[in-house]
Amino acid sequence: MRILSQDIFDTVPDQDYLSLFEKGKPQHNRIVKFLDLGNEDVSRATGVPLSSVRFDGKMPIELQERIEEWATLFNLVAGHFQGDAVKTALWFTTLNPLLGNVKPRDMIRFGRYKKLFKFVVNALAENRR
Repeated sequence: MRILSQDIFDTVPDQDYLSLFEKGKPQHNRIVKFLDLGNEDVSRATGVPLSSVRFDGKMPIELQERIEEWATLFNLVAGHFQGDAVKTALWFTTLNPLLGNVKPRDMIRFGRYKKLFKFVVNALAENRR
Protein backbone atom coordinates (compact mmCIF):
# COMPACT_ATOMS: atom_id res chain seq x y z
CA MET A 1 0.00 0.00 0.00
CA ARG A 2 1.41 3.32 -1.06
CA ILE A 3 0.87 6.18 1.36
CA LEU A 4 0.51 9.58 -0.23
CA SER A 5 2.14 12.45 1.61
CA GLN A 6 -1.27 14.11 2.05
CA ASP A 7 -2.65 10.96 3.72
CA ILE A 8 -0.65 11.56 6.89
CA PHE A 9 -2.65 14.73 7.51
CA ASP A 10 -6.08 13.28 6.74
CA THR A 11 -6.78 12.67 10.43
CA VAL A 12 -6.67 16.36 11.29
CA PRO A 13 -9.57 18.64 10.37
CA ASP A 14 -8.85 21.80 8.41
CA GLN A 15 -10.42 23.94 11.12
CA ASP A 16 -12.72 23.92 14.15
CA TYR A 17 -15.95 24.07 12.16
CA LEU A 18 -18.16 23.40 15.17
CA SER A 19 -16.50 25.75 17.68
CA LEU A 20 -15.58 22.89 19.99
CA PHE A 21 -12.33 24.53 21.03
CA GLU A 22 -11.74 27.90 22.63
CA LYS A 23 -8.27 29.39 22.21
CA GLY A 24 -7.03 25.91 21.30
CA LYS A 25 -8.48 24.28 24.42
CA PRO A 26 -11.24 21.69 24.04
CA GLN A 27 -14.58 22.64 25.50
CA HIS A 28 -15.49 19.23 26.89
CA ASN A 29 -19.08 20.12 27.80
CA ARG A 30 -19.71 21.52 24.32
CA ILE A 31 -18.19 18.43 22.69
CA VAL A 32 -20.35 16.03 24.70
CA LYS A 33 -23.48 18.15 24.15
CA PHE A 34 -22.95 18.18 20.37
CA LEU A 35 -24.37 14.64 20.22
CA ASP A 36 -26.50 15.01 23.35
CA LEU A 37 -24.50 12.42 25.26
CA GLY A 38 -25.36 11.92 28.92
CA ASN A 39 -22.88 11.01 31.64
CA GLU A 40 -23.92 7.34 31.37
CA ASP A 41 -23.19 7.42 27.63
CA VAL A 42 -19.81 9.04 28.24
CA SER A 43 -18.97 6.47 30.91
CA ARG A 44 -19.87 3.53 28.68
CA ALA A 45 -18.09 5.02 25.65
CA THR A 46 -14.85 5.76 27.46
CA GLY A 47 -14.69 3.03 30.06
CA VAL A 48 -14.37 5.67 32.78
CA PRO A 49 -16.53 4.92 35.84
CA LEU A 50 -19.70 7.00 35.97
CA SER A 51 -18.60 8.48 39.30
CA SER A 52 -15.47 9.85 37.56
CA VAL A 53 -17.27 11.51 34.64
CA ARG A 54 -16.77 15.22 35.26
CA PHE A 55 -15.75 18.23 33.21
CA ASP A 56 -13.62 20.26 35.59
CA GLY A 57 -9.99 20.36 36.68
CA LYS A 58 -10.28 16.88 38.21
CA MET A 59 -11.39 15.28 34.96
CA PRO A 60 -9.52 11.99 34.36
CA ILE A 61 -6.89 12.25 31.62
CA GLU A 62 -8.29 9.28 29.69
CA LEU A 63 -11.68 11.03 29.60
CA GLN A 64 -10.09 14.25 28.37
CA GLU A 65 -8.22 12.46 25.61
CA ARG A 66 -11.22 10.52 24.34
CA ILE A 67 -13.50 13.56 24.27
CA GLU A 68 -10.83 15.51 22.37
CA GLU A 69 -10.69 12.64 19.87
CA TRP A 70 -14.45 12.93 19.44
CA ALA A 71 -14.08 16.64 18.70
CA THR A 72 -11.56 15.83 15.98
CA LEU A 73 -13.95 13.29 14.48
CA PHE A 74 -16.89 15.71 14.63
CA ASN A 75 -14.85 18.39 12.86
CA LEU A 76 -13.63 15.94 10.18
CA VAL A 77 -17.23 15.10 9.34
CA ALA A 78 -18.22 18.78 9.52
CA GLY A 79 -15.49 19.56 6.99
CA HIS A 80 -17.21 17.23 4.53
CA PHE A 81 -20.42 19.20 5.03
CA GLN A 82 -18.65 22.58 4.61
CA GLY A 83 -19.00 23.31 8.32
CA ASP A 84 -22.76 22.78 8.46
CA ALA A 85 -23.43 21.76 12.07
CA VAL A 86 -27.00 20.64 11.36
CA LYS A 87 -25.95 18.27 8.57
CA THR A 88 -23.06 17.01 10.68
CA ALA A 89 -25.32 16.24 13.64
CA LEU A 90 -27.83 14.60 11.31
CA TRP A 91 -25.11 12.34 9.89
CA PHE A 92 -24.17 11.20 13.39
CA THR A 93 -27.81 10.50 14.34
CA THR A 94 -28.99 8.71 11.19
CA LEU A 95 -28.82 4.95 10.67
CA ASN A 96 -25.94 4.21 8.32
CA PRO A 97 -26.15 1.07 6.16
CA LEU A 98 -22.37 1.10 5.69
CA LEU A 99 -22.01 0.74 9.46
CA GLY A 100 -24.45 -2.17 9.75
CA ASN A 101 -27.51 0.10 10.09
CA VAL A 102 -26.08 1.67 13.24
CA LYS A 103 -26.05 5.39 13.96
CA PRO A 104 -22.51 6.81 14.19
CA ARG A 105 -23.59 8.38 17.50
CA ASP A 106 -24.37 4.91 18.83
CA MET A 107 -20.98 3.62 17.73
CA ILE A 108 -19.44 6.29 19.95
CA ARG A 109 -21.83 5.51 22.81
CA PHE A 110 -20.95 1.81 22.68
CA GLY A 111 -17.20 2.40 22.67
CA ARG A 112 -16.68 1.79 18.93
CA TYR A 113 -15.05 5.18 18.34
CA LYS A 114 -11.87 3.80 16.74
CA LYS A 115 -13.79 1.78 14.17
CA LEU A 116 -15.92 4.82 13.35
CA PHE A 117 -12.85 7.05 13.07
CA LYS A 118 -11.22 4.66 10.59
CA PHE A 119 -14.45 4.50 8.61
CA VAL A 120 -14.67 8.30 8.40
CA VAL A 121 -11.01 8.80 7.46
CA ASN A 122 -11.23 6.13 4.75
CA ALA A 123 -14.52 7.51 3.41
CA LEU A 124 -13.14 11.05 3.25
CA ALA A 125 -10.00 9.82 1.48
CA GLU A 126 -12.09 7.91 -1.07
CA ASN A 127 -14.31 10.95 -1.57
CA ARG A 128 -11.27 13.06 -2.52
CA ARG A 129 -10.14 10.64 -5.22
